[in-house]
Amino acid sequence: MFSQLSDGLEGVFKKLRGQGKISEKNVSDAMREIRMALLEADVDFSVAKQFVLKVKEEALGEKVLKSITPGQQVVKIFQDSLVDLLGGDAAPLDLDPPARIVMCGLNGAGKTTTSGKLALRLKKEGRKPILVACDLYRPAAVEQLATLAGEIDVPVYRAEPGEKDVLKVAKKAITWAEAQSGNVLIFDTAGRQEIDHELVKELQSLCEFLKPKETLLVADAATGQQSVSVATHFDEAVGLTGIVLTKLDGDARGGAALSMRSVTGKPIKFIGEGEKLENLDVFVPSRLAERILGMGDVVGLVEKAAEAFDEDEAVRMAERMKKSTFDFNDFLAQMKMMQKMGPLEGILGMIPGASKLKGLAGAMDDTKLKRIEAIVLSMTPKERSRPEILNGKRRSRIAKGSGNSVTQVNQFLKQFGQMRKMMKSKGKMKKMLSQLGGSGMDLGGLGGDFPKGMKF
Repeated sequence: MFSQLSDGLEGVFKKLRGQGKISEKNVSDAMREIRMALLEADVDFSVAKQFVLKVKEEALGEKVLKSITPGQQVVKIFQDSLVDLLGGDAAPLDLDPPARIVMCGLNGAGKTTTSGKLALRLKKEGRKPILVACDLYRPAAVEQLATLAGEIDVPVYRAEPGEKDVLKVAKKAITWAEAQSGNVLIFDTAGRQEIDHELVKELQSLCEFLKPKETLLVADAATGQQSVSVATHFDEAVGLTGIVLTKLDGDARGGAALSMRSVTGKPIKFIGEGEKLENLDVFVPSRLAERILGMGDVVGLVEKAAEAFDEDEAVRMAERMKKSTFDFNDFLAQMKMMQKMGPLEGILGMIPGASKLKGLAGAMDDTKLKRIEAIVLSMTPKERSRPEILNGKRRSRIAKGSGNSVTQVNQFLKQFGQMRKMMKSKGKMKKMLSQLGGSGMDLGGLGGDFPKGMKF
């Protein structure tokens, strides 16, 4: 997320920090590069222009030019301005009774999945969400929402087969929800490939009837400037209260996030990174600004870890690491806990200074993690608990069962053995982590397509 913009800004600010004194020319040159970085990240032209002018005006102030660390001051001005551009403080949902949330957007943006994610989030907060299937046109839309509702154990109202009157569905859903004791209703509405008269008319009628506290636009971040245009049209039609940006993990530019708040004046309330139903985070402008500037998001990382990790299990695992009794069962449990935290690229973005580890996300993407998981799951319970018994015959069977070559299995087992040895020594572990990309464990043998020199 935002890797392209982060890379562009990193070089600019490195130059500024290296300057003992800053002149008007230094600032002008830097602002020119910043504007180009913003435009290349697909930020709206007028937004980029106004933003750069604001930063430049403050950066040329006497307080900055005469300060002891002028370069650092400019970076701070940029950071503060970026937070303002993104909306200042986080904007919470209005869930005062009757709490009704209408989810709208174009087809493919992720409305139905996001509805499920939001329901799960609200459920974890102690509320009683109910999903209402109001997309009566897209084939299998109702079934998709019902399936998601089943996964998170949340009630869902489904219209009778063949029903096309969305207002009738909404009226029945409200009555039904009262009997279910639900206190937050989430309406998953129909979308189109593009905004058309029928879509807008239906949505307007639904909102006029429901009078929702929240009308959220679900927008695909990867569509860039189109998302900004879509947000403007929906806001004019139904009066948006907020935006949910999806698929941020699949967009290296992120320009939509930087443009939408400024163009529409509507807050971004949630961001989606990853396909799992747990992958919906509250949008906090200051945290995102820090991530864009390579400062990480330690608070967000701690929150994700606290949610994903079982404290007792973590303590037990740490003890097994110290005693070098860490086996494949522990390894599998650790992998599953890490996967709960979301895509590895997103996790690395939360670690300050982790830009140097970008290759690690590619080296350990979901495909390769699943390959490793397949190897472990192809072992018998006895083999998982006693790695030392894995002879050539057993390895050959595991390779066939997991769809890997014997060479790949051997490479993984070698790496696992090295990892167990390092776990026993705090000094070696510290050295390994400090030298990622240096002299750790080479992953090149697993799949043959890891970056050259990538270590783990």
